[in-house]
Amino acid sequence: MKTLALLTVAFAALAVGSATAATRAPAIRYVDDQFGPVLATPKKQALYYWNAEKDFKIHCTGSCAKLWPPLVARSRAAVPAHLAGIRGTFGTIKRPDGRIQVTYNRRPVYTYIHEGPTEVRCNNVGGWFVVRLRG
Repeated sequence: MKTLALLTVAFAALAVGSATAATRAPAIRYVDDQFGPVLATPKKQALYYWNAEKDFKIHCTGSCAKLWPPLVARSRAAVPAHLAGIRGTFGTIKRPDGRIQVTYNRRPVYTYIHEGPTEVRCNNVGGWFVVRLRG
């Protein structure tokens, strides 16, 4: 009976942990000194879109995705369509490797491997642009 009670507590803890993880926002609004409000990861790493993906399909794979890591989510359900304080719509797209990538206004979003938190170094470089937010 003790084993059953411990298993029940363990499963309840996992369920609560999963619910918390599922509600964590995939992105935040960060105000950069040069660019103003931009989209960033919760760790304040700037998010970018690539003009080559204006057809809303994934083209950044292989070595591109090593330099520009995609913002991925555990599942489609983990990405809410709207986040407080951010105008626009979030969604997901399935990458060629099967992972789920976060999109913003239908565009896949990425970080840049050589940037740290609060840095925006690659706006308008090779067709990559930081995701600017209105207001």
